[in-house]
Amino acid sequence: MSVDPIAVVAFPGISSFHLAVPGMVFGEDRRDDGVPLFDVRVCGATPGEIVTTGGFSVRPRYRLDALADAATIIVPGWRDPRERPPASLLIALRAARGRGARLVGLCLGSFVLAAAGVLDGRPATTHWRWAEELARAYPRIDVRRHDLYIDCGDLVTSAGAAAGIDCCLHLLRKECGSAVANKVARRLVVPAHREGDQAQYIERPMPRTPGGRDHFSKAMDWAVRHLHEPCPLDEIAARAFISRRTFTRRVRDTTGNSFGAWLMNERLAFCQRLLETSDRSIDEIARAAGFGSAASLRPHFGAAFGVSPTCYRKGFQLRETKTITRPRQAGRRGRRP
Repeated sequence: MSVDPIAVVAFPGISSFHLAVPGMVFGEDRRDDGVPLFDVRVCGATPGEIVTTGGFSVRPRYRLDALADAATIIVPGWRDPRERPPASLLIALRAARGRGARLVGLCLGSFVLAAAGVLDGRPATTHWRWAEELARAYPRIDVRRHDLYIDCGDLVTSAGAAAGIDCCLHLLRKECGSAVANKVARRLVVPAHREGDQAQYIERPMPRTPGGRDHFSKAMDWAVRHLHEPCPLDEIAARAFISRRTFTRRVRDTTGNSFGAWLMNERLAFCQRLLETSDRSIDEIARAAGFGSAASLRPHFGAAFGVSPTCYRKGFQLRETKTITRPRQAGRRGRRP
């Protein structure tokens, strides 16, 4: 599998957690678990040491000129949404956008992409606390205040902290498939997949029964194990021993989605796994996931992923047959400070 360079922008005052997020997902050597070794470059927005909010300093190996040949550029935050980023960073991001690089803004990193002008006319999200500020400051952006992350292909934005992990796992899943992303998530001990349109935070956490997992959780697990069946709402609510109305409310409180949307996401994710890991026909996969036929699956799959199931499988197989690119030695590309 070919692994293109990933550049991570660091700046004075960066959150140490936010800086670590791309490194946790892409930067660790997990080849023993079948995960490709990525060429991750931390690029300083200013020369010399960079002081983080965690009370320590880092000295990035690369400067902003290393962004010039990165396929993906991640801005993992920003120190103040009301402070304009340095012109050198904005110029580098615009140049990268012009040559077709994928730009990713995690949390307040969305403000940096917005300041560069690359989000105009596009949907984007950021930390819920600053979403209104983003909409006021940049009215040409379609700010989605509640989404965990939004993937527009060449432009990706996410909400704060843990949503940055969800976003990076989503990007890993697109690049390497769900099996690899699931392995990394398991190593990080985080949920393998949260949909981008899931709510950023839940007002009322789902209560648990004193004895452990309750009937609601068991009913949801049953639905996941029986995706090939119709799974009507009333039947699943009955399995949870609660009313339809209460069940519907608990699903939304727990997942941020309606039961129908959650179930559709589970079915599509199951299709992805089968397309990546099996040679079963599209019709067989559609039946196993509860779509009934390939004809029924195609419009849902296309709406969610932008390609047909057949094209998705072919594209994944092509990525799998490419050779892994080893990271370049430090200093070979991009000047050091």
